Amino acid sequence: MSSLRSATRGVAAIGRSGSGISVARNPDHAQRDGYATVRVMRRWLAGLCCGLAAGAAIAAEPVLTVTTGGRTATYTVASLLAHPAVAAITIPQDVAYKRPMTYQAVPVSVLLDGVAPAASLRFTASDGFAATLQADLLRAAGGQAPRAYLAIEPPDAPWPPLKAGEPGSAGPFYLVWVHPERALIVPEQWPYGVVRIEETKPLAERFPALVPAAGLTADASVRRGFAVTMKNCMVCHTLNLGGDASIGPDLDVPFNPTEYLRADALRRLIRDPQSLHRWPAARMPGFDVSVLSDRDLNDVLAYLRYMANRKVAK
Repeated sequence: MSSLRSATRGVAAIGRSGSGISVARNPDHAQRDGYATVRVMRRWLAGLCCGLAAGAAIAAEPVLTVTTGGRTATYTVASLLAHPAVAAITIPQDVAYKRPMTYQAVPVSVLLDGVAPAASLRFTASDGFAATLQADLLRAAGGQAPRAYLAIEPPDAPWPPLKAGEPGSAGPFYLVWVHPERALIVPEQWPYGVVRIEETKPLAERFPALVPAAGLTADASVRRGFAVTMKNCMVCHTLNLGGDASIGPDLDVPFNPTEYLRADALRRLIRDPQSLHRWPAARMPGFDVSVLSDRDLNDVLAYLRYMANRKVAK
């Protein structure tokens, strides 16, 4: 404050006289001018602070980036909530919250202009979770098809925390499904905290080191296990250094879990991670039989054992 006052005194002592600058002679006038200058400076500083705060608020507003058909669009929460297709939908058993939830949401199909039915879409979350889904599944509507919606978290009605006592909801953008049972949609296909949606090629095409040898029959346990692993495990993990996710460790390099866990322990880890090692901060969910049947689990283990002998060079 002392430096501000000194600067004010210096400014107050200066006045304009014709075309030149002269020092004010009347000390009362100088003091009055000083007070006026302080008021102007305070108003300017207040306006600057308000402008910076507004700019920070705008910068902090969540944004969804959608890249399809060679074009990129960005959506704010406000723009999606104002979308003509927005509607209130109720999910009887929400995957993230484990209870009924009602959301303001838009059909995912309205965001997928120019996407071919055979294309794949990658949903990337802020925490590194990455789910790749087929465009035809996301665009399905009517009949016996499930319906994919992008739920939007309103700033004036925030969703509950995902864990009691901890910050962080499933927002601001969350892929939810109406009638998911009609296409066996698994929990790993409900990405939340989504920040990007991108048209892409299937995982197997982009990362061929994930794929079993072509000589395996179509119904082989290893090949079935590959399909189940792509759907349930690759949203968090990489395998053979291939994949989009960055939450969990690689499942093959440098060691495959079948190489350092007994078969019964690995089964237990997949069914209920906390029953194998108590770790409150762990994020891996358990896969019970309603999500991963015993046959599916056997196939996943067969695929992992197979891939342990097909490691890529480190």
